Amino acid sequence: MTRTGRVLPRANAADVENPRMSSMTHFRDPWISPRIRISALWASVPFVFVYVDPFGLHRADVRGDIECGRIAGTSIGRASLLGVTADVALTRLMVFPSLILPVRDQRIADTVLAAVYALTIAGGAFGEWNPYFVLGSAVEVASPAGIVRDAWAWPKPTDDAATQDHGFGTATWPAAGVAPTGGARDR
Repeated sequence: MTRTGRVLPRANAADVENPRMSSMTHFRDPWISPRIRISALWASVPFVFVYVDPFGLHRADVRGDIECGRIAGTSIGRASLLGVTADVALTRLMVFPSLILPVRDQRIADTVLAAVYALTIAGGAFGEWNPYFVLGSAVEVASPAGIVRDAWAWPKPTDDAATQDHGFGTATWPAAGVAPTGGARDR
């Protein structure tokens, strides 16, 4: 009974025996491989780009600049269009290599390319004070920052011979005498 006189229901035996059914379950996120996190971050960058930059084309001052052959202080030409295309393509092209490159090469590529990409986004936002563009650019810079963080803080391999890198992170096999559930094996 509570202070108000209400009767509390008794714990169901199934709740006690099966922790998944209990209201007291504690959730634990599974460990996610740095490869998957980095690949997902590379995949998310173009979505922010698609929602921020095209909306800027609806502003009268931007349309006026485009009609004069300039955008963001740069003349529109083959070189600028090639540069923008390469900049956007970079994020799409890094999704797959993030999953297959050897760890050392991936860390270098992700750190360098994400830092360069973040600098181009920050440079493009310089002098722009439209709130939607500043917020979009901040979010667009946050993904490459996460890539650099994950690549930089990649878990170091252990000297244990039971540790294997399968391309999707490190899987450690149970040591001798330890059951897969963590308990001692029956002898």
